[in-house]
Amino acid sequence: MCGIVGVVSHAPVNQTLYDGLLLLQHRGQDAAGIATSEGSVFHMYKGPGYVRDVFRTRNMRDLKGSAGIAHCRYPTAGNAFSELESQPFYVNSPFGVTLAHNGNLTNSEALKRELFQLDFRHVNTNSDSEVLLNVLALELERAAQHHRLSPDAIFRAVAGVHRRCRGAYAIVAMIADYGMLVFRDPHGIRPLILGRAETLAGAEWMAASESVALASLGFEVVRDVAPGEAIFIDYAGEMHARQCADNPELVPCIFEYVYLARPDSVMDGTSVYESRLNMGAGLADKMRGMPEARDIDVVIPIPDSSRPSALELANRLDLTYREGFVKNRYIGRTFIMPGQAMRKKSVRQKLSAIGMEFKDKVVLLVDDSIVRGTTSREIVTMAREAGARKVYFASAAPPVRYANVYGIDMPNPSELVANGRTEAEVANEIGADLLVYQDLEALKDAVRKANPVLRDFDASCFDGRYITGDVTSAYLAQLAGDRDAGRGEADAEDDEPRQRELTP
Repeated sequence: MCGIVGVVSHAPVNQTLYDGLLLLQHRGQDAAGIATSEGSVFHMYKGPGYVRDVFRTRNMRDLKGSAGIAHCRYPTAGNAFSELESQPFYVNSPFGVTLAHNGNLTNSEALKRELFQLDFRHVNTNSDSEVLLNVLALELERAAQHHRLSPDAIFRAVAGVHRRCRGAYAIVAMIADYGMLVFRDPHGIRPLILGRAETLAGAEWMAASESVALASLGFEVVRDVAPGEAIFIDYAGEMHARQCADNPELVPCIFEYVYLARPDSVMDGTSVYESRLNMGAGLADKMRGMPEARDIDVVIPIPDSSRPSALELANRLDLTYREGFVKNRYIGRTFIMPGQAMRKKSVRQKLSAIGMEFKDKVVLLVDDSIVRGTTSREIVTMAREAGARKVYFASAAPPVRYANVYGIDMPNPSELVANGRTEAEVANEIGADLLVYQDLEALKDAVRKANPVLRDFDASCFDGRYITGDVTSAYLAQLAGDRDAGRGEADAEDDEPRQRELTP
């Protein structure tokens, strides 16, 4: 899960890209980067940390150009602590290309070997995004005619990427002297949406991970980028689009609607907020016949993403809804922090309980999901310390029991509290008197009710079904081992961001 933005304008885009990253900051807090284009020259600046901490006025001044891309990084593949893997990435041959990627390739190691042994291209980092960039650069070289690119050649290159790459990828890229290229994997696992603004100078375009970035910056939503589709927008603002995959099928990640996306976003024509309301209704239907439901004094959400579900559940069951936790806005999202110890330490810094809402009450806590159980355990303890008589816990998502290989940081099943445990055993692990999980079909129905067009989802972390068809037990074991090794290493490199001027 990362945030990506791309803009083609008739005016400087550095501020627009920066503002877009701020609106997508929830999608990645590890690093941020911007690359702008002045025709054949790219300007790039990137570094570790929050968007607001990476960029200074002097950096922004140097990011010249009326087109560019930006990225905020959430580490999954590669070394979680390496600033070298912050994006965008750049290659200068055969065409200057910068690229930002949201998702995760499942065949990156095989591609890396092919690139080195057969194509004589060298990959400098462990990032699958750099692998994808090199595949794209190679396919552009093969598709070019007389060392020149046309929209048709660019689309043939993307078709080549689809044939070689497996997994999840939403891409924004800039090709020196040509324009912006955006495309999405043939299953549409990760979101990507296109917007347009009309100005006196002509049409301006923005592509982003979520619609909230478009709406807040004055761009009208045109449509989602279709699975397998590529859209090329030249520097003059002319758009070209083509389906580049043989058998595209929309199978979006359902965890986007549970947790990852902002509630005010609309992705693949589906309101995230409405989906979460429907999740609360599904939980209410499940709990309505439970004897314990009659004992509940108050429903309290775990801020922020569970609020719509908790509110709808309380309304459906005619229960009192209260805010029982105050959130410190200056602590990062605990789910996407790279280390277990860091996540546990940050929970108490992140949340504090309002004692009067808990004292002598039977409390139903509602959260969007339970992944490792670290946060849930600490929150249940906080509720008891605040005086709760009983603590019930409801999850708007089903048990997370399987690795996610498409861009979410849950690759090792041994870290997942529900893996190998019953519902009662998970309740005991987190210290709750009762635990209620959403049923998987109810979750899918909750999203479908917000958009009946959606038929299937990537729900692999819940059901272990990997839609790309190439995920083996050996691959999962290797991924878990690599991730454990990466988390055990500290990066001793300088944390200073890097600025570069790139000329192909």
